[in-house]
Amino acid sequence: MKKGRFGAYGGQFVPETLMAALAALEEGQKTICRSREFQDELALYLTEYAGRETPLTFCRNVSDDMGCRVYLKREDLLHGGAHKLNNTLGQALLARHMGKKRLIAETGAGQHGVATAIAGAVLGLPVEVYMGETDCTRQHLNVVRMELMGATVIP
Repeated sequence: MKKGRFGAYGGQFVPETLMAALAALEEGQKTICRSREFQDELALYLTEYAGRETPLTFCRNVSDDMGCRVYLKREDLLHGGAHKLNNTLGQALLARHMGKKRLIAETGAGQHGVATAIAGAVLGLPVEVYMGETDCTRQHLNVVRMELMGATVIP
């Protein structure tokens, strides 16, 4: 990682033991993510599996109230019900291309955990999701969704 990336007010605030992993991740991003093979594979998963592109829905009543044309981008229609799958599919695909054998995620309300579980399921990677005990109880439906997709949820 190059020094001075964040200017006079920033830096890298991570434990030294993580620097090798971060350097490998940066290298993977620079080489693997930019390859045509990776981009084509990611586009295939986003289209055929996640449900991209999502449609725009014209909102007539809100448009009339606001005096302009208002559209909603329907990210709720993606597999998993949220935009988070866009990111986790790319991350999981990069991890697989880097030779990683499993995915680990942390989640609060569970949406990131669900998206990671979906990505792991389609890519054949085991998933472990760490989630607060209280959140596991409060968001039990998301815990069930993660487990249905094969993830192990660890309170």
